[in-house]
Amino acid sequence: MAAKGSKKKNSGRRIPGPTNPMVTPMLTDQYQFTMAYAYWKAGKHLERAVFDLYFRKNPFGGEYTIFAGLEECVRFVANYKLSKEDIDYVKNNLSVSCEEGFLDYLRGIDCSEVEVYAIPEGSVVFPKVPLLRVEGPIAVVQLLETPFVNLINFASLVATNAARHRFVAGKSKTLLEFGLRRAQGPDGGIGASKYSYIGGFDATSNVAAGMLFGIPLCGTHSHAFVSSFMSLDEIKDKSLLRKDGSSTCKDFVSLVQSWLKKFERSNSLRGNFAETNQSELAAFTSYAWAFPDNFLALVDTYDVMRSGIPNFCAVALALSDLGYKAIGIRLDSGDLAYLSCEVRKLFCSIEKEFGLPGFGKMSITASNDLNEETLDALNKQGHEIDAYGIGTYLVTCYAQAALGVVFKLVEINNKPRIKISEAVSKVTIPCKKRIYRLYGKEGYALVDIMTRESEPPPKVGERILCRHPFEESKRAYVVPQKIEELLSCYCAGSSDKKEETLPPLKEIRERCIKQLEQMRSDHMRRLNPTPYKVSVSAKLYDFIHFLWLDEAPVGELL
Repeated sequence: MAAKGSKKKNSGRRIPGPTNPMVTPMLTDQYQFTMAYAYWKAGKHLERAVFDLYFRKNPFGGEYTIFAGLEECVRFVANYKLSKEDIDYVKNNLSVSCEEGFLDYLRGIDCSEVEVYAIPEGSVVFPKVPLLRVEGPIAVVQLLETPFVNLINFASLVATNAARHRFVAGKSKTLLEFGLRRAQGPDGGIGASKYSYIGGFDATSNVAAGMLFGIPLCGTHSHAFVSSFMSLDEIKDKSLLRKDGSSTCKDFVSLVQSWLKKFERSNSLRGNFAETNQSELAAFTSYAWAFPDNFLALVDTYDVMRSGIPNFCAVALALSDLGYKAIGIRLDSGDLAYLSCEVRKLFCSIEKEFGLPGFGKMSITASNDLNEETLDALNKQGHEIDAYGIGTYLVTCYAQAALGVVFKLVEINNKPRIKISEAVSKVTIPCKKRIYRLYGKEGYALVDIMTRESEPPPKVGERILCRHPFEESKRAYVVPQKIEELLSCYCAGSSDKKEETLPPLKEIRERCIKQLEQMRSDHMRRLNPTPYKVSVSAKLYDFIHFLWLDEAPVGELL
């Protein structure tokens, strides 16, 4: 599925192409090509430019974002090359008649002169802070804008959504991504599975994502499987080998039925277990026969407490007689909090009555259009759910459609540039910058600070003045106990700078989890979270406002 790899000139490493074959130089907006042509016509196309990629506001009403999509950007840059078909299309569809010299220029361009500096993927990030700094010939870097924004926008939004679900669910719960069928097309489905995993989900139902990225797979059966059975007579082969291989149970179906009869004779269970749906029992028995080591049943096809649970328990106990251990059940409808508590009580009663250690701790999974609000409500009600299967609201980012990533010019030919707006939130922070995260005594991140590249780095234990970029009265001194520089080189272009290695997906996920642990809980909470402080150094603050006044037209009163 991924494109053929390209070998980096300065490092000798071979980087595969983007995972999605649709990610090519043509995945861009037309105005990127019209600007490239205009730059070329003006003789500006080789001028060295610096762009920052960042976002202006955290999503979902929260105060943090998870940065994702960097690997795909690096893959794209490493393999950037327009094909003959690409150039022919540009020639025939550009809004002006292209000169042949421009087409020759397009034939020769790649990203060998482009440098990309980025915050590591999986990091917790905040508004205004550059996630990427991209340096290179202005025409080429301009052509990278749309694909970069596209690759980071959805990835970071989904990873953040997943992290928020993880925060509400708690560390001890298993989170399963079930969203493929409801995702916005194949691209959305694959991306959502990958970035949900980065954000803290444990597994996916998406087989393609599992194969591509090594994400653990999860999934058992649907209601259709249960309702496809009519009776136990449909089970032709009734034998099942014991787990240790010592002997074979010749009639597993009869063993299951014998456990149902034991329930009927039980004083403690008789009131709970009545006559069950036999077609459901057939489905469970058949599924357990196929997967004796991984038996997890969907128990709400007919009636959870009157049929699904007793049928599951009968099959699970029959498996136990043969040395196997069932996984648990899934609830996909009804009052999930109440049902999970009732099911747990029954599991514990069976463990006690029949002397089966661990049966009371059987896993209970819940699904059925779950989201952040549902998880929060379940926590408040009290429940016995161990795992959640979450789909639609996770993968579609139902609560917010986009992150709002932007790509802004901050320097050209070593001259800082600023974009001014009546909306202060849209004023850019000029020049090439370095970014640091300052940590306090308790190990939590306190503030991110941006400095001009030429400034000396802040030092541990030294008093640092941190200023709001645009509001004069907002400022504070910080004495950091730990300092982390955030930007690292991922594409060195023609420079001799050392390039960071792209980590495996599991390491990105671990970084995300660790980073979230380093944030104060008041920044993380769902309701009224405390804004995290993003600041600039005193020198950068002065320079921003000097350039702002220098570039802003002076009005005249008549």
